[in-house]
Order: sequence, then C-alpha cells, then structure tokens
Amino acid sequence: MLRTAALLVLSLASLTALAQDPVVTDGNQYKVILENDQVRVLEHQDQPGDSTQQHHHPAFVLYAVSPFKRSITLPDGKVIQREFKAGDVIYSPAQTHIGKNVGDTPTHVIMVELKAPAKP
Repeated sequence: MLRTAALLVLSLASLTALAQDPVVTDGNQYKVILENDQVRVLEHQDQPGDSTQQHHHPAFVLYAVSPFKRSITLPDGKVIQREFKAGDVIYSPAQTHIGKNVGDTPTHVIMVELKAPAKP
C-alpha cells in the first residue's frame, strides 16, 4: 500500500513537471532546436499582447534576437518588467513564471536551458 502511494505521488509529480514544460504549455511559442544530455536549446517567438501559461525553466542563458518588452509574473504574484535590445544576453537561475509581451514588437529569443553538469 505504501509503495503504491509513493508511486502515485511520483507519477503525479512527474506529470506536474511535464505540464510546466514551456514546449508543452505553449507549444505554439516554444520550439526545441537542439537537445542532448547537457542542454536544451529553445526558440521562443510571440507577438505583442501574447502571454504564456505558467511554466518552468531550469537555469538558462537567453539571447535576444530582436528587441522586446516583457512582464514576468512569478508564482508569488511578483511582477518583473524586462526590456531587451537585440543582442542582449542574460543568465537566469531556475524560474517558474508567466510571460507576457507588453511591448510593440514581437519577442524572438534563443534560450539555452542547462541540464546536469558534464561528467568527467
């Protein structure tokens, strides 16, 4: 009985984690362009006024292909306003959020999500 309950909890946790994958929650905006055991590279594009569903990114590096303005809403309700110029690059620790394009230009970014450290 305990083993069955533990398996159920793990299964539900896996489904929750999968449901927060931006490729799953917002497949019309996120596309995987490379994935291996070290990184996953995503391309994200949207239009002014577009929003995402809540989703999660592990630690990542973001490269802005074009300029855009975005609001990021964290699970605790805190809202962060971000503005990027073409060519800007940032690093972010793992983050769960809802994103909204609040500018007048489309968003176009390349994100490199980091996975487990390389094994020697």
